[in-house]
Amino acid sequence: MDLFKKCYDFTRADEIKAAGVYPYFRAVEENEGPVVSIEGRKIIMAGSNNYLGLTDHPKVKEAAIAAIKKYGTGCSGSRYLTGTIDLHVELEDRLAKFLGKEAVLLFSTGYQTAQGIIPTLVQRGEYLISDKDNHACIVAGNLIARGATVELFRYKHNNMEDLERVLNKLDKDTPKLIVSDGVFSTGGEIVDLPTMVKLAKSNNAKLLIDDAHSVGVIGKGGRGTASEFGLVDEVDMTMGTFSKTFASLGGFVAGEAKVIDYIKHHAPALIFSASPTPSSVAAALAALNVLEAEPERVGKLVSNAQFVRDGLTEAGFNVINGRTGIVPVIVGSDELAFMMWRKLYDAGVFVNAFISPGVPQGRQMMRTSYMATHEEEHLQKIIDTFKSVGKEIGLI
Repeated sequence: MDLFKKCYDFTRADEIKAAGVYPYFRAVEENEGPVVSIEGRKIIMAGSNNYLGLTDHPKVKEAAIAAIKKYGTGCSGSRYLTGTIDLHVELEDRLAKFLGKEAVLLFSTGYQTAQGIIPTLVQRGEYLISDKDNHACIVAGNLIARGATVELFRYKHNNMEDLERVLNKLDKDTPKLIVSDGVFSTGGEIVDLPTMVKLAKSNNAKLLIDDAHSVGVIGKGGRGTASEFGLVDEVDMTMGTFSKTFASLGGFVAGEAKVIDYIKHHAPALIFSASPTPSSVAAALAALNVLEAEPERVGKLVSNAQFVRDGLTEAGFNVINGRTGIVPVIVGSDELAFMMWRKLYDAGVFVNAFISPGVPQGRQMMRTSYMATHEEEHLQKIIDTFKSVGKEIGLI
């Protein structure tokens, strides 16, 4: 048997490309925020996680350029050894203050962050409990921990009764970590954090909330899920990314200083990875400055998403209800998802096609997301295009 046989046998992508409906790896040639250039033409972007529209903000770009001029293009080492610069420390201090936590630790990517936290904290003889719809980065962290003989339990998506059922099966005194997205990346739902906090307290469990899609979207001034519910002091750790609201690249975890210090000195994902680049850190710092100075961007993002959510619901689409920047439209099959994506794209609107097994059968969707910088003309064009395509393919 050839190791590469699975690669040679993989034909699904080729088949979709041959049908002319392949929606992935489309190269963006120019990015103006709400409008991008792809294949030589202007397209309204309704699939980006650039929630506050800061990737082309002048202050963010200027900060990244200035950092390259001062520090060069990379740090040439891990944070543990030669890869720490003063910008890393400044961003950690600023972000800790913004989130209301004692300390923050930066990671090189958001995906890597969960792998730095979960297997480092949860060890043999301890319990790990995770929502079944958590992001893939959490799943990867869980798998590493389970490989170290940690007992992993999963509960039904955002179902606190099922979480309680799982917890009731476990020894009360054994240390536990409950992990959940704050805003779930596919459907845009917000975790039932008040109930989760109560269950954690009564079951000797610590909480890790992934705020990748929450910071800059919900909470006071965009401070995330714990802030949204007034539970900042009750959530033990918050992790997140710089690739969305903060218009950059990297990840972070916020929590008690002693816990963060332990992760800093024990997490292989940090110790053996090159540190975030100067330009990435500087861009994230500048984005944080803008967020703090212009908190009205958060309200504009939410109102933009609600405008489209209302328009698509009124048109008869099956829209997952929510109040974040994510507006998913259920289509119901891979074939319809590919077809609808292509027709939207040809009409000048870019969305994300989510198909199985990334989502369950019957939950295939056009996953749309919005920015504070979308204007009403962009949003109305998105709604009108969805209506036209939805009628053409018989979805509405």
